[in-house]
Amino acid sequence: MKYLSAIQSREKGLSENDPLNGVANLFDLGLVFIVGLMLALFGAFHMEDLLKKDSELTITRQASDGEMEIITKKGTKIDAVKMTREQAAGRGMRLGTAYRLEDGSMVYVPE
Repeated sequence: MKYLSAIQSREKGLSENDPLNGVANLFDLGLVFIVGLMLALFGAFHMEDLLKKDSELTITRQASDGEMEIITKKGTKIDAVKMTREQAAGRGMRLGTAYRLEDGSMVYVPE
């Protein structure tokens, strides 16, 4: 009987010293860190309009190979269109001139 009581006390000690007990806390901490990082990036790039329900937003991105992607958001609908130089080329007429000012803003002057 003495032998069985020693085994039972050893099992209790093993459950208290389990190294995997803190893994669940690390996972929760990781989730909190990821959400905080996402909020910080939205604030740094002034992208709060993506989270608003009734906002309108247009984003243009150009890749190194010349392909352009236009992302538009109107209300809750988001559309992404990929265009190449061939798709954007065509006939048309000049509508006006755009100027970039020294402070970085742009001004459109119609003809």
